[in-house]
Amino acid sequence: MSSTRMGAAASAMGAAASPSGASAATANTSATVDAPPDAEIVAPASFAGMRLGVLERGCQLICGLAIVALAIIVLTEIVTRNLFDFSFQISDEVGGYIVVLLTFLALPVCQARQSYHHVLFIQMRLPQWLREWLNLCFDLLSLAFCLVLVWQLGWQAMQTWQTGDIAPTELATPLWIPQTIMPLGCVVLCLVLLRGIGHRVRRLRRTGA
Repeated sequence: MSSTRMGAAASAMGAAASPSGASAATANTSATVDAPPDAEIVAPASFAGMRLGVLERGCQLICGLAIVALAIIVLTEIVTRNLFDFSFQISDEVGGYIVVLLTFLALPVCQARQSYHHVLFIQMRLPQWLREWLNLCFDLLSLAFCLVLVWQLGWQAMQTWQTGDIAPTELATPLWIPQTIMPLGCVVLCLVLLRGIGHRVRRLRRTGA
């Protein structure tokens, strides 16, 4: 009898508490609905819906081949130094050039793939239209900065080509060759930014923001 009464009392208490529980669940549900889903949080440098173009795929392929070449050069140097006590004396120089290539040709690929880190703790609390406008402003500033880089790096490569500077190594590499990679990577990055800006503008027009 006592257990039956205790069960009835527990049921009554649960029924009494159910309205508040229901209201809390409703509040949580409404909060979830009000909060923007992760798919709608567009980071400043990311363009949802963009696919890799020919230039980005070309840069990605070159970077992949460069990584393979760098691994072969390093492994060959390790083997020749440890087994034959011999060094080609080019691994440091060529490895440095490959690192420069990877750094600048990976920029447009990472941009198109949304691979950069983004701080979203403020953006995720803003309305969708405001996030889009802020992202557009960020993209325009990034484009302006990249254009300045293209100008400066291109000027440096041109100056090196005119003066005929070469590396003080056995290869005697003309320095304008690795220096040209830097503005080229920035040019492709500018093209990716322009394509993403156009994509973002079309999204703003569709939403009427």
